[in-house]
Amino acid sequence: MPIVVNLDVMMARRKISLNELSERVDLTLSNLSILKTGKAKAIRFSTLDAICKALDCQPGDLLEFVVEEKEQHPSNNNNL
Repeated sequence: MPIVVNLDVMMARRKISLNELSERVDLTLSNLSILKTGKAKAIRFSTLDAICKALDCQPGDLLEFVVEEKEQHPSNNNNL
């Protein structure tokens, strides 16, 4: 997936544990863990807002768009 979640990086910078963040944003540990490990398929703006407030950061500090390179198939390889 081209969207990378950098929650673990921001938590480390702010020296905050998953338990403490969970309490501050009123989310379960399992939901935060899913987000932290990049397994989440979506995030609510209200959740993003709460996390940004708790970590004193911007959404762009947490979310990053990474362009995936397309695989080249041998049949598409033109040797001109």
